[in-house]
Amino acid sequence: MSEVPREVTELAERRQVARLARDFQLADVLRDEIAAAGWVLLDTPDGFQLAAKPPFRSHPTLADALLDPTPAGRSDCGVGLIVDGWPDDVRTCLTALLAFAPSTVQIIVLDLGNVDGAGLVAHEISLESQGRVRVIHVAQALEQVGWGRACGALIELDPAPAHVVMDLSSVLTGDAITPLLNALTEPGVVGAGWRGTNVDLSDWRSVVDAGPGEVDVLLGYLMIVDAVAARATPPSPKAKFYRNGDLEWSLMLRAAGGRLVVPTGSLPVVQARHRGYHDSDPELRGRESKRNYDRLLQQFRGRVEILAPRSS
Repeated sequence: MSEVPREVTELAERRQVARLARDFQLADVLRDEIAAAGWVLLDTPDGFQLAAKPPFRSHPTLADALLDPTPAGRSDCGVGLIVDGWPDDVRTCLTALLAFAPSTVQIIVLDLGNVDGAGLVAHEISLESQGRVRVIHVAQALEQVGWGRACGALIELDPAPAHVVMDLSSVLTGDAITPLLNALTEPGVVGAGWRGTNVDLSDWRSVVDAGPGEVDVLLGYLMIVDAVAARATPPSPKAKFYRNGDLEWSLMLRAAGGRLVVPTGSLPVVQARHRGYHDSDPELRGRESKRNYDRLLQQFRGRVEILAPRSS
């Protein structure tokens, strides 16, 4: 990693003082001077971080990315990927998508913070993808943005009529997108996924694996949603962490009148190490997962009418 020149650090320190004094005009001027010197400044809870400026444009915040007028390519289906590190996983997942997803599918990568150079890997692959991979770079980290807001932004940025929510740990070994797209043509279906679960009605405190057919919940490892339904009912912006956020979103979609299904037959997908769970901060994971599930219970506990039909 390049050493930050002392004069750049001094600019960042002056900017921090300006922000604390609420002199935002001066703070913006100093940020521009830092950028002109070839460095990117990222605000953190403890102050700031400086990194060498990468060979791509990065939006300061997710809100700025949503205002970007850059036109998106039209496609039958978009795949949204949140990237917050793990460059090897980024390369593996994107390479598999380009190999096995239909050519009419566009991949939209939301790079949050270029952690460990993961955004740079996505950028390099996009240059070789003949327009199939679009990367939106944001200086904020996932912990600042939150899973729900990041997913919602990808849905907004995707002009396709169907949108795939996918985790980097899900690696295609064949075309798993087309069966999910086909499932969306069933009456009333707004979402289809690789894996589904049903609420345990004995206490609503857990879910149990469900087989093919209509389900209460689709898991965010790999699922497709109707874009109109997803924009009308996006994931909760309060879901800062993914775990139980996909459960809450699924029940929100069902409460809005949509059906969720798991297609018959196995899909050509394998799951690599799920970094979002195994390599996340345990305290953050536990706290935010509980908040998501507590919010789910407040909204939906006892509302059996929104759940998938149960066999008698």
